Amino acid sequence: MCGIVGLFLKDRALEPQLGALLTDMLITMTDRGPDSAGIAIYGAGQGGRAKMAVQSAQPDTDFAMLADDLSAALGAQVVARVVDTHAVIDLPAAKADAARAALAELRPGLRVMSDGERIEIFKEVGLPKDVAARFNLSAMSGSHGIGHTRMATESAVTTQGAHPFSTGADQCLVHNGSLSNHNSLRRKLRAAGMRIESENDTEVGAAYLSWRMQQGASLGEALESSIDDLDGFFTFVVGTKNGFGVVRDPIACKPAVMAETDQYVAFGSEYRALVNLPGIDTARVWEPEPATVYFWSH
Repeated sequence: MCGIVGLFLKDRALEPQLGALLTDMLITMTDRGPDSAGIAIYGAGQGGRAKMAVQSAQPDTDFAMLADDLSAALGAQVVARVVDTHAVIDLPAAKADAARAALAELRPGLRVMSDGERIEIFKEVGLPKDVAARFNLSAMSGSHGIGHTRMATESAVTTQGAHPFSTGADQCLVHNGSLSNHNSLRRKLRAAGMRIESENDTEVGAAYLSWRMQQGASLGEALESSIDDLDGFFTFVVGTKNGFGVVRDPIACKPAVMAETDQYVAFGSEYRALVNLPGIDTARVWEPEPATVYFWSH
C-alpha cells in the first residue's frame, strides 16, 4: 500500500504555490506510506541548459568542490545547488551524458535521481513530513509535479527504492501496486539499452514508458501499450516536460480519485489528499476508469 499524489496546474498564477499544495497532499498520505517519500517538481527551464539532481549518503564529502571538479572534467561551466542530501547540478544540456560518466568516476557514491530541462526529483527514507521539511518542498514552484509515500513490499527501504523513478530526460513515474513480469521485462529493457539501476518493479515500469517514447510513442500511446504489456496491478501517475498522465490496470483494485477545475487537474490515492486544494468544493471529481488513459499537456 502506497500513496500517490499529483497536481497539474492550468492557471500559472498558482505556480508559486505548487510545492506547498503538493506537500500538504503528500503528508496527508503518510499512513499509506511511512517508509519513504519523494516528489518530482517541474520548474522553470532554461534553453540549452539541463538540471541533474543527484543524491549522496555522504553529502559533506561528495558535494565539496563538486561543481569545480565536474566543470574541469566537462570543460564547461557547472553550478551545483545543495539541498540536504541532494544537489541540483546546472550544466549545458549537450553535456548531460558526459556528466553522468564523469560523476561515476569523480563521485562513485552519487546516485542520479533525474535529469532534464525542467525536472528535479527529491526523495529520501523517512516520514513524508520529515522528507518534505528536509528539502523545503513547500517553497518550490512549478507547473506540475507528482509525489509518493511508500510502504515497501517488493524491495528494501532505501533512498534508491523510493519513488519517483526517472529513466528518461524530464520523465518520471510513481506507482501503487505490483508488477509480476518486472524481472523478464527488466532483462528485455536492459538488452535494449535502457538504464535500470535498482530491483524495484516501479523503475521497470518507468523504463518501459521511456523505451516506448524513445521509439516514437507519445506519453498517451506509451500508457495505452502498458495496459497490455505490463502484468500485475498498478496505478501509474507520470510526468513529462509538459505533460501529466494517469493509467490504471484493467482490474483497478488500487484506490484512485481525480479532480479537475479551470485551475488544475489533481490526483490522489484517496479523496482526503485533495480536500485542501483551492476550489475543490466545486471541482469535477471522479474515479479514473480501469484500463483508461488520462493525459493533459501544456
